[in-house]
Amino acid sequence: MDAELLALLRRVDTPTVCNAIEVVQGGRGFADFTRRPVTSSAPAAGAMVGYARCAVLESRAPASEDAETLRARRLAYYRYMSEGSRPAVCVTADADAPGAPGAFWGEVNTTIHAAFGIAGAITSGPMRDLGSLAEGFVVLAAEVLPSHAFVRVRDVDVPVEVFGLRISPGDLVHADRHGAVVIPEPVVDEIGSGIARLLEMEGLVLGSARREGFDFGALEAAWLEFERARASRS
Repeated sequence: MDAELLALLRRVDTPTVCNAIEVVQGGRGFADFTRRPVTSSAPAAGAMVGYARCAVLESRAPASEDAETLRARRLAYYRYMSEGSRPAVCVTADADAPGAPGAFWGEVNTTIHAAFGIAGAITSGPMRDLGSLAEGFVVLAAEVLPSHAFVRVRDVDVPVEVFGLRISPGDLVHADRHGAVVIPEPVVDEIGSGIARLLEMEGLVLGSARREGFDFGALEAAWLEFERARASRS
């Protein structure tokens, strides 16, 4: 990814990216975003941006496979996460969610994945070890729980669904405390200019509202200017 675009995406929040996608596409209707609340390990942190590396976890019951099979699958998972395009975001769907009892994401796994150069994780399962997670590595999870229970890797490099959003390996993901969005491939080359246009248009209303003496008349004038700008960009 272009370094300038990556820096821009890291500076803006996920609602801004959702709106910018609509600007590029010329209207509403875009739907590739999470539909349920997330819990962030670091709500004040900036956005995570990267290409999805996906896996499925499970944690409710003991494994039926032997220890060697489980070890081989776990190491294959780590090999997969260590490879691929960067920047990257790890996305894990918990097969036992909602109500999965075991947290895969804690001090150990955030430290390993951060060392692999992964920006953060999105999981439909729980997380734990708040206060001990790898510095700068943000986890968006369904909830916080204390134990890992019987957590293990079930599948690697497969499409997953988290919080109502379908994510496939290689999708470009933008996520923060609001949730996550997949930036459509046809939009990627224009998302930077879309963000710039969006901020310019919103500034017409926001700038007016923040000036002294703002009233309904000022709002009406600013809103008409906003609508003209939006129409000219469509």
